[in-house]
Amino acid sequence: MLPPRAHEVRIQIHYTGVCHTDAYTLSGKDPEGAFPVVLGHEGAGIVESVGEGVTNVKPGDHVVALYTPECGECKFCKSGKTNLCGKIRATQGKGVMPDGTSRFRARGQDLLHFMGTSTFSQYTVVADISVVAVQPDAPMDRTCLLGCGITTGYGAARITAAVEKGSNIAIFGAGCVGLSVIQGAVAQGAGKIIVVDVNPAKEEWSKKFGATDFVNPTKLPAGQTIVDKLIELTDGGCDYTFDCTGNVSVMRAALEACHKGWGQSIIIGVAAAGQEIATRRTYCIKFALGSRLTCMSLVSIPTGDWSCLEGLRLRRCQGPFAAAGSCRRLPRGPTQGRRVHHAPQEAGRDQHGF
Repeated sequence: MLPPRAHEVRIQIHYTGVCHTDAYTLSGKDPEGAFPVVLGHEGAGIVESVGEGVTNVKPGDHVVALYTPECGECKFCKSGKTNLCGKIRATQGKGVMPDGTSRFRARGQDLLHFMGTSTFSQYTVVADISVVAVQPDAPMDRTCLLGCGITTGYGAARITAAVEKGSNIAIFGAGCVGLSVIQGAVAQGAGKIIVVDVNPAKEEWSKKFGATDFVNPTKLPAGQTIVDKLIELTDGGCDYTFDCTGNVSVMRAALEACHKGWGQSIIIGVAAAGQEIATRRTYCIKFALGSRLTCMSLVSIPTGDWSCLEGLRLRRCQGPFAAAGSCRRLPRGPTQGRRVHHAPQEAGRDQHGF
């Protein structure tokens, strides 16, 4: 793990989430995937050192790594319409730091960075615009999920859709992202919050987070589709639907369950390469990617008030290869929340872990 250069930050990772995006890249099905690479993009830890010119964090700060940075200078950041910062997107997509080089080396070979964060490592180096400080009392086994899962779903409801009070919504998929959409919808004062999932164990968790209804498509009467059921439950269709699955058939159902005239479908899940959404031409849609909260929004959480994270059910695992192992196991069987890997400092290393 090479030291940080100008405008870079080296973080000791304490906890990392394991997302399906990591599993998808590891499977080799991602056409943009490149190897060898250090995966992981949901990480929380403590700043170990900083490079020249870094002013937003300092050694000892508790931080969250951000795969979507915020420079505050590019046209995307200044637009007020998106947080898809473009300053380092080109190099980040190639698996290297902004100067075009890597900070990871193993057996004499450079390793690629992943999504600008590479949190499946006890230490990682990120650009200074790809990290945000949080209060030291914030639980890192929860704050790591602010890097992707929680803010993706929560922001989709509160920012992308801007759900109005009393709105009827449907959420397809009740994993970490879907549960976070529920929280965002509750905060917005949504009326009927319907969760759609084929796993019956998700019903209890969905309702703990604030869902009013739960529908299992496999349990519907013969001849009734999930679209029919949602239209029935909402008197004509949902004001907003959210796909949190990445399955194009589910995306179509989410679209067609929208209310005629004003319904909107927010596509959060990422479909596999080459797959396309199909629907009848009579349907019109305002497509929008699930918004992430900007990194500056994270620091607005009041000190000690981490109630939005307390309900998460986490599956913890330990060991030097636990994160990658969890990634391989992720597609096999349902979870109610997110796998979180604890990365304790190994004995026998110096104070910096090298």
